[in-house]
Amino acid sequence: MGIHIERTERIWIRVAFAILVFFLAVVTTAAVVDGLVPPSHIQSIDPTKVSETPPFDKPGLRKVGEGAYEAYYVARIFSFAPNQIDVPAGSHVTFYVTSADVEHGFSVPETGVNTMVTPGWVSAVSHTFKTPGTFLLICNEYCGAGHQVMAAKVVVH
Repeated sequence: MGIHIERTERIWIRVAFAILVFFLAVVTTAAVVDGLVPPSHIQSIDPTKVSETPPFDKPGLRKVGEGAYEAYYVARIFSFAPNQIDVPAGSHVTFYVTSADVEHGFSVPETGVNTMVTPGWVSAVSHTFKTPGTFLLICNEYCGAGHQVMAAKVVVH
């Protein structure tokens, strides 16, 4: 004696399965076509030795060419080091970020700078700051009771 499934139930099971396949195809296509990728993890780092590992032992901004900079950040509960960087308008900045403790976010709203910061990994994200102003850099991943005060600044002059 087998299980009897009504004809309409079989149809709805097929429709539900087709919708799932369709959504999976849309998400996969968007990820490939739009270049949506998980946070960049370009290298690994021992999170217990971040303060001893160059260049994160001296986080900050380094000029690497005409209008090109690299900014090295360390995220710790509940701060970013450095707290502020100053760059000229038109500068292309590549941010290299790591965490010394827990999962953090690294985001400069309205710029496209947004990545996850995972202990043991270095994440990278770039942006060209075309207009002068002060841009808030925030942690957008809940990291504990003081998460709401975790911020820094990018000053473009």
